[in-house]
Amino acid sequence: MTIEVPHIQEHLLDDETVHFLTSKSEYDHKRFEHMTLANQEATKVSFEKVWFKNVIISESSLEHCEFTDVIFENCDFSNVNLANAFIHRAHWKNCKLIGTDFSDSRLKNVGFSNSLIDYANFRFSNMKNVAWEECSLISTDLSYLVSEQLELSRCKMDQALMHGTKLNGVNLSTCDFDSIGVDIENLKGCVISPYQASTFVGLLGMIIQ
Repeated sequence: MTIEVPHIQEHLLDDETVHFLTSKSEYDHKRFEHMTLANQEATKVSFEKVWFKNVIISESSLEHCEFTDVIFENCDFSNVNLANAFIHRAHWKNCKLIGTDFSDSRLKNVGFSNSLIDYANFRFSNMKNVAWEECSLISTDLSYLVSEQLELSRCKMDQALMHGTKLNGVNLSTCDFDSIGVDIENLKGCVISPYQASTFVGLLGMIIQ
């Protein structure tokens, strides 16, 4: 699967310092670096060609925001409400997104790498060309996705939920889990390893001796 990378050149960005995010504000060709924002509440904020480096956002709600051509590097957005977001050509690397709410969002050409995304919520999101590589997705909710081209590589997925998500063409063979929430009718075409087969056989009520 080929994911479009963010169309962004760091040397063209201007440093930006903010203390509060306001609804419907727009940030274009900006760099946010070494910044902590707490108790933010804003909607429909637009970020285009923005690079977040070592940014912490906590106890905040940022619904209906748009992120286009954005890179998040070494950031912590844990427990932030990002529901109903539009995220296009974005990459999250070495980030903490524990408990982050991405529900009902649209993600296209988005990559997550080496990130902690445990207990995050992607439920009811629309995804196309989205990849997770070497991420922790323990107890993450990936249920009821409308999806096309998902890639999960070397991820920890124990107790992740994928109910209502069609897994045709999804390769889980390199991922690590002892239990996972899926629907039998959505497993057709899913690629798994021999080691994982016992987990899915158990879903059929069968016992391997």
